[in-house]
Amino acid sequence: MYTVLVCDDDKAILDSLEIYLTHDGYKVLKAENGIKAIELVNENEVHCCIMDIMMPGLDGLSATIKLREKKNIPIILLSAKSEDTDKIAGLSFGADDYVTKPFNPLELLARVKSQIRRYTHLGAIEHREGVITTGGLSFDTVAKEVTVDGEPVKLTATEMGILQVLMENMGRVLSASQIYEAVWDEPAGYSDKTVTVHIRRIREKIEINPKEPKYLKVVWGIGYKIEKIQA
Repeated sequence: MYTVLVCDDDKAILDSLEIYLTHDGYKVLKAENGIKAIELVNENEVHCCIMDIMMPGLDGLSATIKLREKKNIPIILLSAKSEDTDKIAGLSFGADDYVTKPFNPLELLARVKSQIRRYTHLGAIEHREGVITTGGLSFDTVAKEVTVDGEPVKLTATEMGILQVLMENMGRVLSASQIYEAVWDEPAGYSDKTVTVHIRRIREKIEINPKEPKYLKVVWGIGYKIEKIQA
């Protein structure tokens, strides 16, 4: 049984999501602020976190930053704000997905299921054996490790999923929609900004100089690719 942590200062939302998630077979942990959420994640095995942004004590963005220091569990942010700048900010702080209020509980459940599937399969890579390498960038699909020049790189499940898709299609340019559909396993819709933010985070982790990337290249107007480089 997978465990989902729901963090929101609105008791009605907590209780409502608990009903839907429990009915769908999940164990549910509830927190009313970011401080309690971090405590529960540290004390329990949590497979996905639904985190409201606006909360007293410790807000959702601050809690996300704290969790990302040690955990790579999927984090879905909830917010009444729907502007692109807010979504980008949330994703930049380490969230995997973003849902605006009011939301459809069934859509949120689908996103939870998608995130957990990616976390348990891509986050703990269970694909073909072998190591994919280009230059000093290496992706070990057995040990579930990414290294650059021998140094380990810590990626979230979503980041690892994106990098795997790109490395398995090394040298080929993939559009944001193709990447989104392969990793999120759902229709892309308006996904460009979501993919762009995750690509930027990956670059910051694998590139010596993210502004002049060696591995993860942008082909303007088309998409992204991992460059083939001889070791």
